[in-house]
Amino acid sequence: MQIESLRIKNYRALRDVHLKDLTGMSVFVGANGTGKSTLFDVFGFLHDSLVHNVRQALAKRGGFREVVSRSADGPIEVELKFRQDADSPLVTYSLAVALNEDGAPVVDREVLKYRRGRHGKPWHFLDFSRGHGSAVTNEQDYSLPDAKEVREDQQLDEPDILAVKGLGQFQRFAAVSEFRKLIEHWHVSDFHISDARPSQEAGFAEHLSPRGDNIALVAQYLFERHRAVFDVVLEKMAKRVPGISKVEAVTTEDGRLVLRFQDGAFKDPFIARYVSDGTIKMFAYLLLLHDPKPHPLLCVEEPENQLYPELLQELAEEFRDYSQRGGQVFISSHSPDLLNGLKLEEIFWLRKDSGFTTVHRASEDEQLRALVAEGDLPGALWKQGLFQGVHP
Repeated sequence: MQIESLRIKNYRALRDVHLKDLTGMSVFVGANGTGKSTLFDVFGFLHDSLVHNVRQALAKRGGFREVVSRSADGPIEVELKFRQDADSPLVTYSLAVALNEDGAPVVDREVLKYRRGRHGKPWHFLDFSRGHGSAVTNEQDYSLPDAKEVREDQQLDEPDILAVKGLGQFQRFAAVSEFRKLIEHWHVSDFHISDARPSQEAGFAEHLSPRGDNIALVAQYLFERHRAVFDVVLEKMAKRVPGISKVEAVTTEDGRLVLRFQDGAFKDPFIARYVSDGTIKMFAYLLLLHDPKPHPLLCVEEPENQLYPELLQELAEEFRDYSQRGGQVFISSHSPDLLNGLKLEEIFWLRKDSGFTTVHRASEDEQLRALVAEGDLPGALWKQGLFQGVHP
């Protein structure tokens, strides 16, 4: 799955932002307060709205009036355009959230549609407003050239519930179900070193959690179920963290799991709480990026924190490899070293104009293109102030 276009309106500082022709990996740079975290929070908002409802998702962020852009005269709007693969039709999902007459947040409009070829009229697989709408029931006929929609009216329990949540639980609405799974499985990282260090109850985990608090369980899972993958992670750890020759998840007498890191210079291994922040974070990223089942979308904020600068170009390559295996990657960063490992078309910079975010693509800047063609690195150009309005 790859998101090709993202448009956001009236979401905090993102009054009207449109990202087009997105690549498998996109990196967003900008000064503090320009909207990088807000951009990523849009994906968290969609996930929370699906798991709960839009009212609870907004309450988690301070309520509708705290989220909607200052002086906005319309609803909060998000539009995603994506394809499952290169041969799949373009899918558009749009969501508008507003307040009803009682001041409660509701789904003002929700549409999921597929375009029939490059010029065909799209089918609205679902089209809902404030808890009521309709969905296509003959989507198996979608690929037939003369097929017409057969629709069925549906009523949701509440007007603040996403239709993709309700209808996506039924196999008869396969298109809706697939989109629901997409939102459920994208990963917005909120990694905390302090959460990754403690021991944890023995159990089972296939995927690293957003905060990284199940890192030992994931390491054990890869060791037991995907040994070849785990060996690759260990090999890369040995190359990038000097001295680390072995990593293992060990069960203590009271049934808890701890990570132990063997440094070749010492006889006894170190448990996780005694190794460096950078060692823990690199191991966590390698586990995340070598997941046998990649997330369809991976959002990571400032991966450079706690990592040695010389590792960042290699980490950029790891993120790019992940995107080529099927998981799209969005990254926010302040690091010139990370930018030096990127292509211009992968870099977007954010700036504030009159209190609201604008987004610019590095590859569309004529001066940047010319300088990179002559051999300059993007991170060096950023440090020189050539990304207009952005300061490292």
